[in-house]
Amino acid sequence: MRVEDLILVSVDDHAVEPADLFEGRLPSKYVDRGPRIVHTDAGDDVWEFEGVQIPNIGLNAVAGRPSEEYGIDPTSFDEMRRGCWDVHERVKDMSAGGVLASMNFPSFPSFSGRLFGNSPDKDLALAVVRAYNDWHIEDWAGAYPDRFIPMAIPVIWDPRLAADEVRRVAAKGCHSLSFTENPATLGLPSFHSEHWDPLWQALVDTDTILNIHLGSSGQVTVTAPDAPIDVMMSLQPMNICMAAADLLWSRVFRHYPALKVALSEGGTGWIPYFLDRLDRVYDRHHVWTGQDFDGLKPSQVFKKHFITCFITDPVGIQHRQDIGVENICWELDFPHSDSEWPRAPEEFIETCEQFGVSDDEINAISHENAMRFYHFDPFSIRPKSQSTVGALRSEVGGHDTAIRSYDSGRHRTESGTTIDQLRPTA
Repeated sequence: MRVEDLILVSVDDHAVEPADLFEGRLPSKYVDRGPRIVHTDAGDDVWEFEGVQIPNIGLNAVAGRPSEEYGIDPTSFDEMRRGCWDVHERVKDMSAGGVLASMNFPSFPSFSGRLFGNSPDKDLALAVVRAYNDWHIEDWAGAYPDRFIPMAIPVIWDPRLAADEVRRVAAKGCHSLSFTENPATLGLPSFHSEHWDPLWQALVDTDTILNIHLGSSGQVTVTAPDAPIDVMMSLQPMNICMAAADLLWSRVFRHYPALKVALSEGGTGWIPYFLDRLDRVYDRHHVWTGQDFDGLKPSQVFKKHFITCFITDPVGIQHRQDIGVENICWELDFPHSDSEWPRAPEEFIETCEQFGVSDDEINAISHENAMRFYHFDPFSIRPKSQSTVGALRSEVGGHDTAIRSYDSGRHRTESGTTIDQLRPTA
């Protein structure tokens, strides 16, 4: 398949929330207590809620920055591409990168919404969660319904209220919920408890996907306090692996056989060994541990319930048949540091060519699986012929994709390319 003919739907990108997110969305009694942006003396823009400040971490918004400037220091809106937080500019960046559509995880509330759940005033917290979800569904995804898959954050502290919110947002057309890798690390009952049953039932009833994003447990896999950050970044997929094992051996799928879970930003290369290990553990130990999957192997249960996702993963593409092509979705991860924007289409096709991926397999992984799982039909709004990498890039010819640097005074300097220079020459 030619790069120009590829259609890309990303199931993992990130919205850096704009400063006016909550304006006009909170009940009057909570307006003065809602989250707000504070500009610090150091020049950073940080969110503040209930006395807690949450910075925009640098690695969360480095699209278009030179890699030598990556880091975890707080940043201001002026130091980001406007497409990180402005939905109209985001769509231009998506088109410049050849991406038709995107599902965006939250930033400052955390992937599981635990920031709001930590508030002692749960009425305030509930109002904030609902306001956030309404903003995301109506103002962000709703601004371009052919370009965004809406996603909600959970009412993490109460499974019945969480179930109510799932049903509320599903009525608005949202069939995606972010969640945590491990509730126990947040001081909540684990996946092995019946505590979450109302939420699981609501997800099944509304055919909503549970999205477990890497890092959403509030903990990362580290080996020692003085280990370099490279160790943590290398081991990040282990969090997702642990979440998959926790859920698979739990009671959840036995009681809710229609539940679907996406392992977001977890990669896929580790999965073939993981599946083999699951089956071996079951064969050797299920008699005394009491595990019973009604005649299925654990690997079959995994393929039935889990959606797997990758950014760049040649090993996973090579072993796609072992994973299940019908369960694999593609991610861009814009504007995070792992993103290949704006050359993601080229990288994707190069990897597929390396391992002889057929056009049918490419279409399944690049957009068809995501559309099916998330009840997303952009072609009802935008013709398929106008949804390809080539067509999208043509719409924004000349759009700035320059690499931008900042001096110590936070003044912008430029060097780089426009999207026209990414197009193949005749």
